[in-house]
Amino acid sequence: MADSEFPAIILASGSTDLAGYIAVNKAQIDEQLGAVGAVLLRGFAVPDAPAFDAAVQSYGADNFAYAESLSNAVRVNVTQRVFTANEAPPETSIYLHHEMAQTPIYPSKLFFYCEIAPSEGGATPICRSDILLDRMAIETPELLEAFATKGVRYTNVMPADNDAGSGQGRSWKSTLNAETKDAAEARLAKLGYTHEWLDNGSLRATTPVLPAVRQLADGRRSFFNQLIAAFRGWSDSRNTAHKSVSFGDDMPITGADMEPVIALSDALTYDLQWQAGDVALLDNYLVMHGRRPFAGKRRVLASLVA
Repeated sequence: MADSEFPAIILASGSTDLAGYIAVNKAQIDEQLGAVGAVLLRGFAVPDAPAFDAAVQSYGADNFAYAESLSNAVRVNVTQRVFTANEAPPETSIYLHHEMAQTPIYPSKLFFYCEIAPSEGGATPICRSDILLDRMAIETPELLEAFATKGVRYTNVMPADNDAGSGQGRSWKSTLNAETKDAAEARLAKLGYTHEWLDNGSLRATTPVLPAVRQLADGRRSFFNQLIAAFRGWSDSRNTAHKSVSFGDDMPITGADMEPVIALSDALTYDLQWQAGDVALLDNYLVMHGRRPFAGKRRVLASLVA
């Protein structure tokens, strides 16, 4: 499939049950997903969250539960496998990222479902990270080599209680599935994090060295990380974006480093303009996603695949 056919789009007449369609046509969907990393299923009968849940179940893959993840975002479960995409305020931009790539634990695929399309804005920007990496290899080869060889580390300050006003507002209790500081410290140690408790009860945690480049099964390489989102958007009352990321050797990642990467990703981004009933399937290893600010009511739900 040509690079220009992104995302792949499968159209239905409005009465076709999506769960049944996926069960019969999974091989075709996976072929398109493997080629370009994003498939939009539009015009199917997906009236509500239970219908979306049924469609995800029909895909036949193991669920990646939000409760067991290390996601920074505050989310609310709607069903066991379906939850809100992000509870950050409508005016907040969520920049391009691979889901949970700032942690050692992440899903392989993501389903999104638009239950209510916003009246203004609210697109989901998506970007192919294999093409981004190829462009970086031409335009910023030394920088790409540094990311590939050194890896990256992320630092995030987590509040004691959920802060839905921030895109990084999930509490350390929820993130680490721990009710006490001792339990939180034990989980961090197991995962290889370093940490510091702050006077206000917040927790500053720094990851072990994580990859910034991922080798895909078919030989392609992907710029697989959370660098763009962290550098552009990890800013709230606890976090300062440019202090949230570093190379694996603890050398700072600067604005000069990120400027060409951000420019290239912006140029390669496609804005998925939601229609009610849309379902999108993304390969988390191949495609980054985000969220544009919006006005009016918007309800996009998500489900993750292990």
